[in-house]
Amino acid sequence: MIHFKKYGQNKVPLVVIHGLFGNSDNWHSIAQSLSEHFTVYCLDLPNHGKSDALENAAYDIMANHINTWMQTEGIETCFLLGHSMGGKVAMQFASQFPDKVKRLIVADIAPVDYESSHHSIFDGLKAIDLNQIKNRKEADTILAGYVATLGVRQFLLKSLIKADTGFAWQVNIDNLFNNYAQIRATPPFEKAYQGETLFIKGENSDYIQAQHKDAILHWFPNAQVKMIPATGHWLHAEKPLPFTSLVKRFCQKA
Repeated sequence: MIHFKKYGQNKVPLVVIHGLFGNSDNWHSIAQSLSEHFTVYCLDLPNHGKSDALENAAYDIMANHINTWMQTEGIETCFLLGHSMGGKVAMQFASQFPDKVKRLIVADIAPVDYESSHHSIFDGLKAIDLNQIKNRKEADTILAGYVATLGVRQFLLKSLIKADTGFAWQVNIDNLFNNYAQIRATPPFEKAYQGETLFIKGENSDYIQAQHKDAILHWFPNAQVKMIPATGHWLHAEKPLPFTSLVKRFCQKA
């Protein structure tokens, strides 16, 4: 089962997919802003938020889960937006189900393999003993031994919630760790998506680079790339107004 939050109604659907370790809450303010123009659906991917665990979280399998969710919700076509790992899920969905995607928006990720860069995060999350910690501050102290950046720790700890006895994670750390090689890899596309596609790059982020152009145009021949100045990988959080403006303008051209 895929959990989601819905903003607005009776407008064209815009489906939003978060990145690794995130959930639908990350997109709350963006979704509120865009709900003036769209009915926005923010999903929790499998192994994240309130959605079900999924042992094999390959991109094509996650795309199938989203397709089932769309059928259940009666959504025939949508604008599709994904950030980071969610961008790869969105790319895979568009490749598998092109008739269901009016236009595709990919935020700061390319259809390529990436180097391993999250092992310290996995180590830090696994180091937190949920039976021992008494509060978030203790969890943060442990995590700080592995993840130096406060903002990253705050983001990760949003998935640490109070449970009946102690604390619980809203991310399935073991499943994500076991799927990490697939998460880093190029999605298993079988054919190019011919629809209009917008890649949005953060100027200070290295997730989309010049050498990725060939891969982008191979799989998304009608793609364009826009850059938001003075932003990193979390471009939608750092510069929400330029980000929502790009999304809105691109979709309204359809």
